[in-house]
Amino acid sequence: MKKQFNRMRQLANQTVGFLSVQVEKRLELVKQVSHSTHKKLTACLQGQQGVDVDKKSKKLPLTTLAQCMVEGAAVLGDESLLGKMLKLCGDTQERLAQELILFELTIERDVIEPLYDLAEVEIPNIQKQRKHLAKLVLDMDSARTRYYQSAKSSGLSSNLQPTGAKADHLREEMEEAANRMEICRDQLSADMYSFVAKEIDYASYFQTLIEVQAEYHRKSLELLQSVLPQIKAHQETWVEKPCYGKPLEEHLALSGRDIAFPIEACVTMLLECGMQEEGLFRVAPSASKLKKLKASLDCGVLDVQEYSADPHAIAGALKSYLRELPEPLMTYELYNDWIQASNIQDQDKRLQALLNACEKLPPANNNNFKYLIKFLSKLTEYQDVNKMTPGNIAIVLGPNLLWMHNEGNITEMMTTVSLQIVGIIEPIIQHADWFFPGEIEFNVTGNYGSPVHTNHNANYSSMPSPDMDQIDRRQNDQSRRPLSVATDNMMLEFYKKDGKQGPGSVSSTEVSSSPKTNRYDY
Repeated sequence: MKKQFNRMRQLANQTVGFLSVQVEKRLELVKQVSHSTHKKLTACLQGQQGVDVDKKSKKLPLTTLAQCMVEGAAVLGDESLLGKMLKLCGDTQERLAQELILFELTIERDVIEPLYDLAEVEIPNIQKQRKHLAKLVLDMDSARTRYYQSAKSSGLSSNLQPTGAKADHLREEMEEAANRMEICRDQLSADMYSFVAKEIDYASYFQTLIEVQAEYHRKSLELLQSVLPQIKAHQETWVEKPCYGKPLEEHLALSGRDIAFPIEACVTMLLECGMQEEGLFRVAPSASKLKKLKASLDCGVLDVQEYSADPHAIAGALKSYLRELPEPLMTYELYNDWIQASNIQDQDKRLQALLNACEKLPPANNNNFKYLIKFLSKLTEYQDVNKMTPGNIAIVLGPNLLWMHNEGNITEMMTTVSLQIVGIIEPIIQHADWFFPGEIEFNVTGNYGSPVHTNHNANYSSMPSPDMDQIDRRQNDQSRRPLSVATDNMMLEFYKKDGKQGPGSVSSTEVSSSPKTNRYDY
């Protein structure tokens, strides 16, 4: 049997030729590669293969996700930003699902099915044809053997052909086998040559794969890019935007305000209920109450009546906002200007240097700093009751208004640097109307019934217009400069405790007789 098989292979190889043998080997390799690629590519499809569009759509994960989002949007409603986002994203996912279905249908039609035909139909047919040829060659060899054996048994020489009915039948059988073998051989050769010629067509399947993928991703990208502006528009137009920990200018731009919401809200509430509260900004509030108020301010929902009974929580929320700004209200860029100004010994020059630094503040920072200083100045009008002198206020609020970009250890920050910052903030509060001339409306948005701040500093010989430019202000400095800080009794208590004098000042008296003034909440 083995000899017969080897003989059949030998005869077939001789019949088909060397080139066909090389093609036959390549056929098996191409079949293996095509089968493996078809299997892996089919596994990449998300939809069920071979079903109609509707059934394929229902089985897609993107379709399920889209339905979930749309249902969630219906539950939350259009009044919710999350509901709007879910509705928009759900519609987008549905459209992406439709694009995915078209993509997969095209891949099935133009890539997967042709690969299947190549691996499971075309190449196997050629291989079957090859086996059939081998069988026909064996049949022809057997017919020829029988014919020649008949001639030999008749005693004829090899040059003579046998005669008679039996011989004719054997000859016809041999010729018919040879004819069948010849037809099969020609067909096999044609199929093999066709396979070689069509390799460029087979390779185009993979070009089609990349082209279809590129088109799918391009359409998906266009769809997503068309939706992004709508998503951003919803975000930007939504009123309830967090403000704690956000850059000042970003918060003002998003909210359309000039004064940060936490600053205005806290100041206006304190003007109503906290001006005579002892230790305001110094006494620590309840941690839970402070957390709740900050969260309330962050979402723009504020119950004034609830917090009116707890001014310390309001003051704590204001301090937290200032401290949590990514950049201090008085800016990193001007840090050295402020510190250098505080080190000037001459009182008038020091005040002028502080004024110059104020005028360098960016508009947003300047507006909010002015607003805050005017409020703190008004707070000192009640210092006999609340015990919050300019010095005490500077101690507890100064580190929240200005700090180094890279703060050192806490001990260093709380000593030398803090003393300098207090020396900056205190005179600005004392002479708020000189640094920021004119009246100010604290209730900017009209949500609170707050009083208008009036000029209450009696040490001015004249007051320039708030619209005066910087050159005119400097020329007018001599006529509007306040009395020396050395004559003011509001000096820093811890300057004295540290054995130092304030910049250019004489010894100060105790800032407050209340025992609470020795406890500072930073």
